[in-house]
Amino acid sequence: MSDRAAYLRAAEQLRGNPGQWTAYESTGHCIVLAGPGSGKTKTLTAKMARILAEDVHEPRGVACITYNNECARELEERLASLGVEPSGRVFVGTVHSFSLTQIVLPYAKVAGMGLPEGFGVATRAERQAALTKALASTVEQPGNLQDWDFRLGNYRRSFLNRDSAEWRDTDPGLARLVEAYEAELRRRGLIDFDDMPLLAVRALRANPWLQRALLAKYPILVVDEYQDLGTALHRMVMGLCFSTGMRLFAVGDADQSIYGFTGARPDLLRRLSEREDVETVRLKLNYRSGNRIVAASRVALGEERGYEAVDAATQGAVFIHPMGGSYEQQAVRMVGDLLPQALARHPGLSYRDVAVLYPAAWIGDAVAGAAHAAGIAFVRNDGNALYPRSSRLMQWLEVCGQWCCGGWRAGKPRFTRLLKEGRWLFAEALHSDDRIVDFHRRLIATLWDSRDASVNLHGWLDELKAHVVVPFATGCVALRDEMETLASFTARIAPGGDRADMVLGELAGDGEHLDRLTLSTLHSAKGREFGLVFMFGMDNGRLPRNGASQSQLVEARRLFYVGFTRAKSEVHLTHSARRSSLFVDEIEQHLASEG
Repeated sequence: MSDRAAYLRAAEQLRGNPGQWTAYESTGHCIVLAGPGSGKTKTLTAKMARILAEDVHEPRGVACITYNNECARELEERLASLGVEPSGRVFVGTVHSFSLTQIVLPYAKVAGMGLPEGFGVATRAERQAALTKALASTVEQPGNLQDWDFRLGNYRRSFLNRDSAEWRDTDPGLARLVEAYEAELRRRGLIDFDDMPLLAVRALRANPWLQRALLAKYPILVVDEYQDLGTALHRMVMGLCFSTGMRLFAVGDADQSIYGFTGARPDLLRRLSEREDVETVRLKLNYRSGNRIVAASRVALGEERGYEAVDAATQGAVFIHPMGGSYEQQAVRMVGDLLPQALARHPGLSYRDVAVLYPAAWIGDAVAGAAHAAGIAFVRNDGNALYPRSSRLMQWLEVCGQWCCGGWRAGKPRFTRLLKEGRWLFAEALHSDDRIVDFHRRLIATLWDSRDASVNLHGWLDELKAHVVVPFATGCVALRDEMETLASFTARIAPGGDRADMVLGELAGDGEHLDRLTLSTLHSAKGREFGLVFMFGMDNGRLPRNGASQSQLVEARRLFYVGFTRAKSEVHLTHSARRSSLFVDEIEQHLASEG
């Protein structure tokens, strides 16, 4: 149950914005088209809290689907501040998690999904082994496994109906490979992540009773970042919301669709927003960025959307820095000169308010090296990070670490949060009151004895794994891949690993480690905001890439736009001398015309 006073206070903050208030007051299907910094998460969470308090009565609830685990975690934290805690009534998670936990696991047998008894979710190594076997039986001289994995994933996500001529005829060889790969997974008693929404869509289409069962549990479906969620989610929405009667509240922005390589279809959001039976609301006020940044972002996007800064007096600033030398040399100059100068202009900001964004993780290595040499702490959010920031298990371990590093004393985070997130994480294994009590007892006993930010991380993690994680994760189908991630991280912090000296405070972001630069790819920065943003390596050939098709060029522009609009006060565009991206050139022309 939501705290009525808390969500009503949040609602009052929406009243002064006509778009936000209209979305909050909507009673039917509603699509919110939300520009950068427009307060879409605040609107969505206030709306969810109201729905739970006023529209949907226990034991029925609301399902909220979003793009990745980081988005889900932010929504959960925002909802918790409004008194909405994780429970059987409230689902917040990815489309894969929704498909697995709400459809595939509970209904696999009765819905005739054709899955083996006691199936599991394939780890990365198991997926590669199955693909290798499938390639050997269908393709002569297959070559690079990663290229095939990418092609196979795209084909599976693009053509959902296996009975269609389109599936068979568009690329018959690839269709045969997909079928051989999936058959090999089933032979091993496995499904993979792409299977989850595909199996869910097929089951819903074949079993109208299953649609009604979901409607009975969740009469309202909330979708965040709709433009990124792809064809399978769209098919679910069309079936559940426009055939079965579930009510839809969705938020998104086609201009921020940057995951075309994973099957994102921004046109699906546009099409949905144009339906006559949908109320479409546009949020145009930008609460994040200064006026000059908003004006320049129109140039970055290449289209006029009518966005305006809420506070016209807050100007913001855009800087362009041509640089000579290698990326390593450029990073040294940025960290040693540009960053201190920017912080000096904003004495209220520190490293935690700064992000360095780049087109690819390998470019981030140069920035990480320069920051390390300068003694500046940083956290990476890219493919070369210590562990994927999207891992729910690793996120939970971070929170456990924060509790041990002073949170137990300050109440940030509260122990109840660790319990609630842990119960959600290990839900499959916590199937009785005795198991839940055992989980609580083990967790407090283990963490209470290691409340020290300076303790060696490997030793701390070994204790937590032995007494809590392994005993409960073993019974969780959805955590098999997460446990592989944990094993890789554990190897790096073990004696002899490259981070053997890592202490608990570094995992938790405690003390001196809390004031850290964020180093991130442009893709991983989506949904975040920072006082100062440095877009590093904005070179022709990097963004856009050489030989980009028209559709890739359009998406590269959206990616540049997403990075640009993360900034509140300053955006810095750095590029190699005489190699500037065409997007940087356009911004430079805009700034010159402004005088």
